Amino acid sequence: MSAYSAVIRGASNIYVVDRVPERLAAAKKMGATPIDFTASDPVEQIIELNGGMVDRAVDAVGYQAVDSSGSTEKPNVVLDALIRVTRPTGGLGIPGLYVPADPGAPDANSREGNILIPFGKLFEKGLTLGTGQCNVKAYNRYLRDLIIAGRAKPSFVVSHEIGIEDAPAAYEKFDKRVEGYTKVLIHPNGPL
Repeated sequence: MSAYSAVIRGASNIYVVDRVPERLAAAKKMGATPIDFTASDPVEQIIELNGGMVDRAVDAVGYQAVDSSGSTEKPNVVLDALIRVTRPTGGLGIPGLYVPADPGAPDANSREGNILIPFGKLFEKGLTLGTGQCNVKAYNRYLRDLIIAGRAKPSFVVSHEIGIEDAPAAYEKFDKRVEGYTKVLIHPNGPL
C-alpha cells in the first residue's frame, strides 16, 4: 500500500522490493518497478534503473526482514538498504514494525530491540526519518473519498476472499506465503 500511495500522490519512479512473485506482479500491475532482492543487491538494481539514488524510501517490512536467501531473519537489512539507496537530504519512512524486544531474534542485540544500522552514513547524508505506526484514522476519510471518486482502487491487493470457517487454513497459507496468499478478506457472515 505504500507503493500504491506513492502512485496516487504522483511519484515519478516507484520501486517495490520483495521476493514473493505475487507481490512483485502486483507492484508491476500498479505501475511500480518490481525488484526481486533474491536476484542481486536491490540497492544496486534501483540505483542502476533510477540513474542514481532515490529521494524517499519506505521500510514497510520491519524487524522480521530476511536476507537474500529468504530463509534467515536479518532485522537490519531493510534499514541498511534504505540508508544506502536514499540520496543525501532525502527521507525515510519506517512504518514497518520494530519491537522493544524479540526473544526469537537471530542475535543478542536484536533480541533486546537494538537494531544495528550504519548510523554514521545516515548522519552524513542528513536523512530525515519518520517512524511509528500509521495513524489510520487521520487518513481513512481521505482514502474513502479517493475511492468514491474513482481515483483509488486499493482492492487490487486482495488475493483471496474466504468465509470465517476457512480463516485458520488461510492464515497458515498467508504466513507461509503459499498459493499466492498476499491479502485475504474474511467474510464472517458468508459471501457477499
